[in-house]
Amino acid sequence: MDPMDLLNATKKTARKENNSLSSEVVDANFGDNGQRMASSLSIGKRIKRESTGGWSSAIVLLANQGLATLAFFGVGVNLVLFLTRVLNQDNASAANNVSKWTGTVYLFSLVGAFLSDSYWGRYLTCAIFQIIFVVGLVILSLASWLFLIKPEGCGDRKQFCTPTSSIGTALFYLAIYLVAFGYGGHQPTLATFGSDQFDEANPKERTSKAVFFCYFYFALNVGSLFSNTILVYYEDSGEWTIGFWVSTGSAVIALVSFLFGSSGYRYIKPCGNPLPRVAQVFVAAARKWYVVPVEENELYEVEGSESVIKGARKILHSNEFQCLDKAATITEKDQSGPMNPWRLCTVTQVEEAKCIIRMLPIWLCTIIYSVVFTQMASLFVEQGAVMDSNIGNKFHLPAASMSAFDIFSVLIFTGIYQHILVPVTGKLSKNPKGLTELQRMGIGLVIGMLAMVAAGVTELGRLKNVIPGSHASSLSIFWQIPQYVLVGASEVFMYVGQLEFFNGQAPDGIKSFGCSLCMASISLGNYVSSMLVNMVMRITARGDSPGWIPEDLNSGHMDRFYFLIAGLTAVDFVVYVYCAKWYKCVNVDETSKMELNEKAGQVEEEVLSMV
Repeated sequence: MDPMDLLNATKKTARKENNSLSSEVVDANFGDNGQRMASSLSIGKRIKRESTGGWSSAIVLLANQGLATLAFFGVGVNLVLFLTRVLNQDNASAANNVSKWTGTVYLFSLVGAFLSDSYWGRYLTCAIFQIIFVVGLVILSLASWLFLIKPEGCGDRKQFCTPTSSIGTALFYLAIYLVAFGYGGHQPTLATFGSDQFDEANPKERTSKAVFFCYFYFALNVGSLFSNTILVYYEDSGEWTIGFWVSTGSAVIALVSFLFGSSGYRYIKPCGNPLPRVAQVFVAAARKWYVVPVEENELYEVEGSESVIKGARKILHSNEFQCLDKAATITEKDQSGPMNPWRLCTVTQVEEAKCIIRMLPIWLCTIIYSVVFTQMASLFVEQGAVMDSNIGNKFHLPAASMSAFDIFSVLIFTGIYQHILVPVTGKLSKNPKGLTELQRMGIGLVIGMLAMVAAGVTELGRLKNVIPGSHASSLSIFWQIPQYVLVGASEVFMYVGQLEFFNGQAPDGIKSFGCSLCMASISLGNYVSSMLVNMVMRITARGDSPGWIPEDLNSGHMDRFYFLIAGLTAVDFVVYVYCAKWYKCVNVDETSKMELNEKAGQVEEEVLSMV
């Protein structure tokens, strides 16, 4: 086959893909709701694309996020105390188990993102994982009620529970990992599904899409506020079962509200399994290892407005990792036989692989920050539990409730950033977003480092005020406020920046995967935190030395552990700055998306006129 024959065959393939893509767009928008739309048309209403999506659907998803988060943190925020008081674990073991569990939660986000991008689509993935989430909460509530909280009211500051049965312990771990699986798979998909409600081809909706991620994290913290105040108080008082049942009820309401909003959502069909696409690029490049890449305009790409990845925009060529361009270089062997995707890939396929490679160093640099973040659910709580938490003579403030200051900090700094920093920095930098996502993430790293320094200073003060003959300290728990506030401020810059960055930089075919990278960094951060605790205890707990984080914190040096994390964060920041300067943004063909939307709209009008 000569080059002209190859080009003609490519054009025919492109025309077939365009026709197939148009029908898929129709299926995506009308598949699940076709009967409802046909019924509306029968009474004379004209359904248009603009009638779905937008803020009306996004608000439903934000409410779902808040309710699901309330349910999740109703379990997670006090889990370290449940392990020590109900399951009778020591402080180091409980902190490690919480870190591993939290890490598993966000590791499952990769599973949800893969199923969403490849097979199920965002809507179905969200629904299925929310059902799993509810089932896990129901089992946890029943296990606590029937097996674990014995005698009734145990697990408070005064009375520890009796040793649990093997059945109760097994049900407990089954339940919390079902909760981890359900919540983890639901989160990145929900964020991407929410961003799908805004069309990037519409300038107004493009701006709303950027704001959505800010409100998404805002909703997360509003939901966790109730868990970190009211539910924590009941659980700390021994009413663990009530707290778990309230979490279950919140998850059920979230699921029902999500399903009721189905008719107003804007649906996007999955783009297929990305693993073979990416693997094809590396295999094709390896098979052409000795081939010299051709010029940019001679690289292989399908004709037409759409890419070979169904429903995705084309990605323009970039000059990084030029060795992968060999996969899109047409050789004589490619022309002599049928098209083999494991020998010849399109520019868009190659650029999709390059995007993943470029994002990885940035993502790896966020893991150390997640080590900072995870201390709130473990060591911050253990530190607060041995401080003076009494308000007056009667009221006791649960240590886990101090995370409410983190939440208030997030809510306040979100408003400050959105309404003050963005306009001011936007005028100075001529960027409508104010600071870039990479700049925001760098600022988050610095503030997170300062939070660890503040935690270390607080621990030094706590140790100076130890009550003789007691495991507690006379230092007020409110000295923890600076470290919680600083962590909250860092989250606004780091995690919101991450959501925007990975969603914006991920190609269309792996959008959920992009959002899941944010969750996955939290996952690995928890595992790294657990590894650090184990390493520190093995090194420092030798001979007669109790180590830095012993059972009796008054005999340890948890302050040194905080300062260690601060030092690691400082080193990580230097590496991050280098990676951020090296990073080159993805360059998509915006005209292909606009043409795709126009064709989708034309096909919708034709289908509606025939019904």
